[in-house]
Amino acid sequence: MRRVRASAQGENIPGTRLATRAPFHLEATVRILQRRPSNPVDIGEQGRYRRVLTPALGLTLIEVENLGSIDDPDVRLCIRCDQARDATRVGVGQTVRKVLGLDADPAPLRNLGDMEHTLQSTVLALRGMRPPRFANLFEAFANVVPFQQLSLDAGVAIVARLVDRFGQRLEYGARRFHAFPAASAIANAPVQTLRSCGLSARKAQVLRSIAGPIESGELSEDELSTMSTDEALSTLAELPGIGPWSAGLVLLRGLGRTDVFPAGDVGAMRGLRGLLRLGPRARLDRVVERFGNQRGYLYFCALGESLRTKGLIHAASP
Repeated sequence: MRRVRASAQGENIPGTRLATRAPFHLEATVRILQRRPSNPVDIGEQGRYRRVLTPALGLTLIEVENLGSIDDPDVRLCIRCDQARDATRVGVGQTVRKVLGLDADPAPLRNLGDMEHTLQSTVLALRGMRPPRFANLFEAFANVVPFQQLSLDAGVAIVARLVDRFGQRLEYGARRFHAFPAASAIANAPVQTLRSCGLSARKAQVLRSIAGPIESGELSEDELSTMSTDEALSTLAELPGIGPWSAGLVLLRGLGRTDVFPAGDVGAMRGLRGLLRLGPRARLDRVVERFGNQRGYLYFCALGESLRTKGLIHAASP
C-alpha cells in the first residue's frame, strides 16, 4: 500500500481547543474505542490519542490531549502532518468530535449508577467516559464483520491485517502510522486477498458487498441517520451477512445510537452478568430492557470494566 512521508519536523499547529462538557475521561474513551492496545489505527499512549484521518486533500495525523483534568477538561487538537490544509481542518475537528464523543452528554453514564447500585463502582471508575464512534460507516462495518463468532482478540488481529494490507501509511519522524482502509480499496480487492488477512470466504464476500454501496453512496450514514432505530436495524439486517448483533453494533459504535444493546453479544453479556451480580439463569435481556434508551451504555460499561481490570484504564478519581 502507498506510503506518504511527512517531514521529520512535521507541521506543529498550536493546539486548537475542543470544547466539551465535564467530566471527560480521555483515556477511558480511547481504550474503549480501540478495544485492544494492538489496534494499529487508534493509538492511545502517554495520555494522548493519535490517529491518521483521510480527508480529501491528503492524510492527516492528529493528536488529542487533555491538558486539564477529568472534571475540568481542556481538550486540545494538534494537526501534525505536512499534507494538512486549512480547508480540511474544520472537517478534521468534526470527525475528532464524533470519534471521541465530545458532544455526547456525560449524564447518561452517571444515571446508570443511580438506576442500578451494582453498577456504581464501575460508573465511578469510568466517570467521564464518552461513547466513542468509528470515523465513518465503512469503518464501522469493517470493525464488526470480522468479529462475527470470533473472540475480541481474534477480530482485532484480522482488522490489523486488513489495515496493514489495504490502508495507506504515513511516515512521520521515525515512526509509521496507519490509516484505516477506504471502502473502495476493499470493494475492489480480490476475495482471496481478503481471505489472506484471516477473513472467511463468507466474511470476505460480505465486506466487499457492503463496501461497494458505501463507496457509491447507495448506503450512507446520512440516510441511516434519518431513520428511527427500529427502521435502521431493519435496513441493516437486510444486508447480506448482517444479523441482529452486527446491525446493533454498527448502530451503536458507528452511528452513536446508545439506545441499542447489540443482541447476543456474548462478551458484553458475560461482563454484564458479573457487574449486575446475576446468576446463570437470570434473563439478561429483560434486565437490559429496564435501562431503556440508555441500554447501549451497558455495553460500554462491560467493555470498560474488562479493560480496567486488565490495567488499561485508570479509574477516575472520586
